[in-house]
Amino acid sequence: MALPLFKPQLDPGPDFASLLATRGIQGISENAATMSPHGTTVLAIRYRDGVLMAGDRRATAGHAIEHRAMEKVFAADRYSAVAISGSAGMALEMVKLFQVQLEHYEKVEGVTLSLEGKANQLAQMVRTHLPMAMQGFIVVPLFCGFDLAKNTGRIFTYDPTGGHYEETDFQATGSGGRDARTTIKLGYRDNLDVDEAVELAVLALYEAADADSATGGPDMVRGIYPLVACVSNQGYQRIDDAEVARRFEEAIERRRELGGAAGGSLR
Repeated sequence: MALPLFKPQLDPGPDFASLLATRGIQGISENAATMSPHGTTVLAIRYRDGVLMAGDRRATAGHAIEHRAMEKVFAADRYSAVAISGSAGMALEMVKLFQVQLEHYEKVEGVTLSLEGKANQLAQMVRTHLPMAMQGFIVVPLFCGFDLAKNTGRIFTYDPTGGHYEETDFQATGSGGRDARTTIKLGYRDNLDVDEAVELAVLALYEAADADSATGGPDMVRGIYPLVACVSNQGYQRIDDAEVARRFEEAIERRRELGGAAGGSLR
């Protein structure tokens, strides 16, 4: 289907959200139940060759577990990824709109947005969502990507008002974010390789799930494990579930060796 034609003064250009508005389509639905599912916890870690992103799979509604296998980490485009926490339904809609926005811009302009441009675009979407956030339906994404111009991974965090800030080495958000950040802080060092970054992410999510009831740990009965992905100069790549499962088994075994004490390295 061809794109609609507009007069020059009405052309929305590469902004897909503006295109939806001109067609009378609401980008993010404002109809939500009082007890809507919420997703937690997501994190990002910069390593030697790029940046790694991970998130647990649990969504809660109040004190109840609403979903056990929700995905919270997505490829925004080939060289960037976005993770969500907060009101699950609205966060998923925001991610879908963000993905289409980036694809739409590239098709109209013939070039991809810079990584800063992508971060700014997502900030604008979060800012547009502020009226719903004031009613309790908060969406707080975490964005990362590989900057081809600077040849490094970069991480951007957000607040509900649309403010966004670049993080140096790592960040975690959601109800278990504090526990995850503490674990990462204790184990982080410069020039981690991808295996060490995966190990640290798994340990951080394990400790977050141990302290926060809204964060889901590994479900070995159902075979459900947190989603882990990395973004490098090779693009977005999801870590195989079997590898993530193996890492969690190591974390649990390490816990047994420590007699149930928190912290420590998997090695």
